[in-house]
Amino acid sequence: MRIKEIIVVEGKDDTAKLKQVFDVDTIETNGSAINQATLDQIKHAQEKRGVIIFTDPDYPGQRIRHIITNAVPNCKHAFLTKEEARGKHNKGIGIEHASPESIKTALAQVYQLENTKQSLISRDDLLELGLIGDALAKERRKKLTERLRMGYANGKQLLKRLQMFQITPDQLSAEMNVIFQEEADEQRKGNCNTK
Repeated sequence: MRIKEIIVVEGKDDTAKLKQVFDVDTIETNGSAINQATLDQIKHAQEKRGVIIFTDPDYPGQRIRHIITNAVPNCKHAFLTKEEARGKHNKGIGIEHASPESIKTALAQVYQLENTKQSLISRDDLLELGLIGDALAKERRKKLTERLRMGYANGKQLLKRLQMFQITPDQLSAEMNVIFQEEADEQRKGNCNTK
């Protein structure tokens, strides 16, 4: 299958992995050593065919994504979870380690950032849902961002990311209901095992 957009990845191993799964053109950032020439190339690609940023789910990958997003607006974003990108025997995290199925799923669920001033989701909503200010907040954020395939976000980043990816209150509520149900099921299993 041919992908219309050009995919921005970190290196040649990522390109090789994508080419095993799709007929695709890529731009490689050469890791976090992204320079102005590469940003210019990405900007040109965005104007001509569109761009999907598909970096590793780690700090350097987030940094590269941030640099590109600031320099080249309106790019699309695809995400893998850390588990999907983990190498065999815990030998690193990267797109090159992901299964073809995980790559297909990530690229089927791309997001385009929108800078909207008015969002229907507020910080109070995050507090009420236990996504911040709760003992289980970190684990709930991890589950939520994995379900929405938008990359892990800490408490400060979550509201902005939900707004930028235009997640509606209904979407947020539906995903959190699934998470709360999983928690209740785990709680019941724990109570059954102690009897």
